[in-house]
Amino acid sequence: MTEAMISARGLRKAFGDFEAVKGIDVEVRRGESFGFLGPNGAGKSSTMRMVAAVSPISGGELRILGMDPATDGPAIRGRLGVCPQEDTLDNELNVFDNLYIYGRYFGLGKAEVRARAEELLEFVQLTDKRKAKVEDLSGGMKRRLTIARSLINSPDLLLLDEPTTGLDPQARHVLWDRLFRLKQSGVTLVLTTHYMDEAEQLCDRLVVMDKGLIVAEGSPLELIREHSTREVAELRFPVGENDAHAEKVADLGRLEVLPDRILVYSDDGEEVTAKVHERGLQPAAVLVRRSTLEDVFLALTGRTLVD
Repeated sequence: MTEAMISARGLRKAFGDFEAVKGIDVEVRRGESFGFLGPNGAGKSSTMRMVAAVSPISGGELRILGMDPATDGPAIRGRLGVCPQEDTLDNELNVFDNLYIYGRYFGLGKAEVRARAEELLEFVQLTDKRKAKVEDLSGGMKRRLTIARSLINSPDLLLLDEPTTGLDPQARHVLWDRLFRLKQSGVTLVLTTHYMDEAEQLCDRLVVMDKGLIVAEGSPLELIREHSTREVAELRFPVGENDAHAEKVADLGRLEVLPDRILVYSDDGEEVTAKVHERGLQPAAVLVRRSTLEDVFLALTGRTLVD
């Protein structure tokens, strides 16, 4: 269970004078679910393309499944499953044939790939859609079919780039269940995601990337403990009054003053709200919640949008 499926040391990726990945160390162990988090432009996609053995490294060392992608690219790709962010299904083929034809690319025999396709359709709950046109599927069904296709070669390592982007909550939870079952069966998962709740649900460990560097690493719980507090009290005052009220609660915990609310980070949010009211302050609304990975993410990478 401790075998390294991915091992990177000082990994770099440059495009001319621009360095997208600036020397990162990553190790992914067999059987775990590992996540890359980060804002746009952090270097996640560049890292995933190097891991997928489709983009050469610019510096450092990288081993995938114990092999060097510079010399063993085809062998590595034959043991990977890749689920891209955008669905690349063949609209001219039906659901079953999307799996069957793709499986034949890996050199699988007709009987083997047919059996494998039927098994995967059942796994992703699309058996009743086996003869349907791709264009008639919902977004969630297309994502499940894309994941099924990425599993046709029984990969040792499955790479997922933003697997649930654009899906409604019900479809996301169905997909989470399928991915969790894959992990339970021993498939190693590596994913990028913008959804912090998804990372908390799926990832055993993760790294937070920002501007080409890894700024934090650990399990979701470890990162919350290290970079946040147990609870957060959200205090909403009328617009324009947050700065004045912030001075009156500055001693109650770490503050973050936003345009629409004040966040007070502490180990006891209820105690914070009680003291706020004891001081005669009357927020328009109060919310006490547990600290999440999103709090960590925003603390490490900031709230400013990056294009």
